[in-house]
Amino acid sequence: MGTKRFKPITPGLRHAELPDFQELTGHRPEKSLLRPLAKTGGRNNQGRVTVRGRGGGHKRRYRLIDFRREKEGVPARVISREYDPNRSTWITLLHYADGAKRYILSPLKLQIGATVQAGPGIEARPGNSMRLKDMPAGTLVHAIELTPGGGGKLVRAAGTAAQLMGVENGLALLRLPSGEMRYVPEDCRATVGQLSNIEHKNVVHGKAGRVRHLGRRPITRGVAMNPVDHPHGGGEAHHHTGRPPTSPWGKLAKGPRTRRKHKPSDKLIVTRARDVKRRRRH
Repeated sequence: MGTKRFKPITPGLRHAELPDFQELTGHRPEKSLLRPLAKTGGRNNQGRVTVRGRGGGHKRRYRLIDFRREKEGVPARVISREYDPNRSTWITLLHYADGAKRYILSPLKLQIGATVQAGPGIEARPGNSMRLKDMPAGTLVHAIELTPGGGGKLVRAAGTAAQLMGVENGLALLRLPSGEMRYVPEDCRATVGQLSNIEHKNVVHGKAGRVRHLGRRPITRGVAMNPVDHPHGGGEAHHHTGRPPTSPWGKLAKGPRTRRKHKPSDKLIVTRARDVKRRRRH
């Protein structure tokens, strides 16, 4: 899998770097696993905009992803690797021996035609799912549960993987892609392997129109607004803010901590990603 460049026959192609989709099988999505997906335009259930710069975009349908992997002991054959417009990684269609069909996030080294399984006593191969206590130390995993049976929540973006450092006292220690070290209960499930589409981080859209197709609208910089509209507004010509960067509502932005203090999960976090990055710089 990689990206492709283009001859600069138009301004939009001059800097574009897009996926070549060579890993995909070209399989049409499984109709029984498709659901309608309504657009929100960044609005909440009261109709108020809570996320600015959202709207439009190409119509999508949601692919039901099996984040729980509860079909233990039933082998499944890998049928296809497909594009999912709702996430950055590819997805894989599984056909189980009992006739069921499921989508899962596609691991990097999972081959078409391979067999995967979930449950205890199986080999830690890409695509297999098991509890963290059943995996050997050093295993790369993704789609990690935070509570047993809650479904995969951590490490779901393209090209990411966490590493299982060890299990002790009922807790599994993980190194997350951010560098954060944290514990999760040893009975939580995870899927073995690094996620596919590792070149996603190198994609350059090349023109505003391609970003609009993704449902992202233009935003106006705060320094280009009037003082009544934004804390950064006002001043003559290119004027610096003269204050720490903030949101339009005065909340500190670009760096300050946003995590709520005294969260119950604080005791499970050994090393914060912020501290890891600070040590690397120094």
